[in-house]
Amino acid sequence: MTEIYVIRHVQAEGNLYRHMQGHWDGDVTAHGKEQMERLAERFRDVHIDAVYSSDLRRARFTARAFTQGRNVPLILDRRLREINIGPWEGEPFANAIWETPALFETFLFDPEHFSLEGAETYGDVQKRAAAALRDIAEANPGRTVAITTHGITIRCMLAHVLGIPISDTETVPLFANTGVAHLRYEDGRFTVLSINDASHLDEGERGSPRDRVSLRHVPVDPAERREAYIDCYADAWRTAHGSLEGFDGDTYWLAALEHRRADPESVLFFYEGERFAGLLDLDTERGESIGVGWISLLYLAPEYRGRGLGVQLLGRAVVKYRRLGRRTLRLQAAEDNAAALAFYRRNGFETLSWTPGRHGKIFLLEKDLRGIAHGDV
Repeated sequence: MTEIYVIRHVQAEGNLYRHMQGHWDGDVTAHGKEQMERLAERFRDVHIDAVYSSDLRRARFTARAFTQGRNVPLILDRRLREINIGPWEGEPFANAIWETPALFETFLFDPEHFSLEGAETYGDVQKRAAAALRDIAEANPGRTVAITTHGITIRCMLAHVLGIPISDTETVPLFANTGVAHLRYEDGRFTVLSINDASHLDEGERGSPRDRVSLRHVPVDPAERREAYIDCYADAWRTAHGSLEGFDGDTYWLAALEHRRADPESVLFFYEGERFAGLLDLDTERGESIGVGWISLLYLAPEYRGRGLGVQLLGRAVVKYRRLGRRTLRLQAAEDNAAALAFYRRNGFETLSWTPGRHGKIFLLEKDLRGIAHGDV
């Protein structure tokens, strides 16, 4: 008899930033690191003989919960990867929903009929994942193994074992990050003992809600949106300093024109549906020679603040600058903008230096884009 624990990976950037992550190999988050530690504590007294993992970073990192402090082999298997979603890889959920709503609906709720050029089908995933599961079970008679993998991969795998349609999300929901399935294999047959057990997490973490707001982005030409662009900068200035004293909107607007000449997608407006939600202004030329990316402005409209949505704008900058090969990400924030400073520090920025400004200190902040799982096997 073989005992098998199948675990979904920890929270990764795609989960936090609301980006599509199939084979896109983003980093894990600080919260994901905490989840891994909780998972390790849960299994501290469970004997594990071997650990199998998808070769994607978020799954490999999750495997540390079973390999740290134990003399246990880690075996990587590409068949345990998440579904390859082709042209959607690394893109915001909201952009895919906005541009192809019917197809995205099929992806979520009618998986047997999902088909996107350049992507895998759910059937493709089920075939490789089910084969990997059986091979692992056959190779480990009388042993206990852990498998760290991905949400859709687990659904496809368990649907095959249970003999149910992949679309039966009531029986096999999308697992919480680090959710656990417990299987037993004996005499050529699998028995499923538990599904999506996340008892090691706080109650609010035990699901994968789809009702969170997702923001789509649209590249804009500031020459055509001058008033809207300057209004964002003015509101950001007023929020930080309490007044518009010293504000010169044309200076920022002219700089944005230069940013866009260098990169047509450097200025992005964000929307919830058709409703304006924010602005991201990137200076992709600045710092290029030393591997640094720059955010000139990250702005949320007042009604979108305090709702955990700013991280989606930050995520777009992280994804872009990683693709450009930048090692770090920098920006400036005013001392009297306490909310912005707290947000950036919560999301991995550290203070490099500060300079005196009209309203107090101006902090230069930097985030390491190599990430938490940098250097992982």
